[in-house]
Amino acid sequence: MITGKMLRDAFISGANNIANKRQQVDALNVFPVPDGDTGTNMSMSASAAKRELQRVPDDAAVSQAADVCASALLRGARGNSGVILSLLFRGFSKGLKNKETADAGDIVTALEMGVHSAYKAVMKPTEGTILTVARVACEKAREQLTEQMDTPQIWDVILKAGQEALDQTPELLPVLKKAGVVDAGGQGLMVIFQGMKAVIDGEEIIQLVEKPSLESQSIRPDRNAAGEYEGEITFTYCTEFIILKEIEKADPDTLRSYLETIGDCVVVVDDDDVIKVHVHTDNPGNALQKALENGMLTNIKIENMREQFENQKASIVQPVSDQGFVYAPVDPSKEYGFVSVAAGDGVKQLFEDLGVDNIVSGGQTMNPSTDDILSAIHATPAKTVFVLPNNKNIIMAAEQATKLADRKVVVLHTRTIPQGMAAMLAFDHDADATENIVAMQRAYERVGTGQVTFAARDSEYDGHKIKEGELLALENGKLAFTERDLIKAVTRLTKALVNKESSFITLLYGEDVSEEQAQAVYEAVSAKIPEDVEVALISGGQPVYYFIISVE
Repeated sequence: MITGKMLRDAFISGANNIANKRQQVDALNVFPVPDGDTGTNMSMSASAAKRELQRVPDDAAVSQAADVCASALLRGARGNSGVILSLLFRGFSKGLKNKETADAGDIVTALEMGVHSAYKAVMKPTEGTILTVARVACEKAREQLTEQMDTPQIWDVILKAGQEALDQTPELLPVLKKAGVVDAGGQGLMVIFQGMKAVIDGEEIIQLVEKPSLESQSIRPDRNAAGEYEGEITFTYCTEFIILKEIEKADPDTLRSYLETIGDCVVVVDDDDVIKVHVHTDNPGNALQKALENGMLTNIKIENMREQFENQKASIVQPVSDQGFVYAPVDPSKEYGFVSVAAGDGVKQLFEDLGVDNIVSGGQTMNPSTDDILSAIHATPAKTVFVLPNNKNIIMAAEQATKLADRKVVVLHTRTIPQGMAAMLAFDHDADATENIVAMQRAYERVGTGQVTFAARDSEYDGHKIKEGELLALENGKLAFTERDLIKAVTRLTKALVNKESSFITLLYGEDVSEEQAQAVYEAVSAKIPEDVEVALISGGQPVYYFIISVE
């Protein structure tokens, strides 16, 4: 039988294992651009759950440990691999609902629900990925499950089947076979499962070998309640808790209305079987008493923000803050607001100039978490908030944030910075939400995007033999050619993107390009394209990409 303590410790062990091996998983990235971050994303997502699980008491039911893990994973999920991991464990937690302990059959059923949840949430599931590894593992476990099996035995079946499925991923995805690697997400899942095995087998938790730096561990470390505020603290106590809903009584709207009369920064999120509550108040007891009308309370946390603020001011070393978003209730007079993900001071300034309210720091190699995006949404006091992920690996995390938000959210599937810029330029304040969604989508689908970066290692990809350090020219996300000379690379790529309808080109140069280099590129490009096409050169300051090219 698996107890709540065992499940808690098992996932902590798995989180430590992926943290220890994240660089090995990162190295499996097929595309040779410097963004091999699958292991890092999965490690950071798992670490978010680990932090919450460490608060779960030893006598907790297995359902409580699973719920805490799933909820924290959802909020801490980074990148597609982290989001899929969170979906697997969210379904897993539903399979263990109301269970004090779990046997082998319960584990198999829970894993099946996790796989179903993940497949259902992914718009176009691709076989040969983490999804395949999880699916095959639970299918084999179901086939081989007997009444006599205990949990360690069925976990061995899961591990064996999962490893066999992982070994077969190159046969399902030719790009993996050509690169001679297995799927990175699938490998990350197996590393977590292997870490969990130690505790399931009755051994000690796998310990963290190397403590990750704050930068690699999280953009947003554990929050200090006083850090939520900028300026005067109106109410003393930051009060947070989760209500385990009694369906016939649950009334989150009435609870929210009451909390707004005794405090501020009220967040009440109705999330399946629980209601998540956050409020700043001088009367936390009153908040808890009112909440009890909706069900049993758990994960109660009350912090004195005035005390924290004074301690913080007196400290020589100031604690690292989060991304600085402050909760803002919806302003009925503000119809629309915007959140964008971006990296680089120049790029961020561009989005601010285009009307974006809040910018989440992140992009390639540093995917923000669901919670980072959610915090930016909640800091945007509009009835409808448009989110621009501007990266294909951030879209799923943004979509997950919509499920937790207390206002209407529309995620536009912008995959590049130029697409995000085009979407903002197409927005019309006089149009309704539906009209704007259509217009913005059409605009970002029409824009051409070029990116010039460097190869992180020797590789053979899509017919190209690539040497480490070579320049990679990406045309609308696909590798177009390699080059040694920066001016030639940008000029050739820009020419390839320009067509008869093109009228405007924006060249965004990155943090590793000098002003002199950028000017030389600008002059070369201007000389090679038609005279009626306008060219603008802007210091984007973005990492990873020497140039981002937008052609409209």
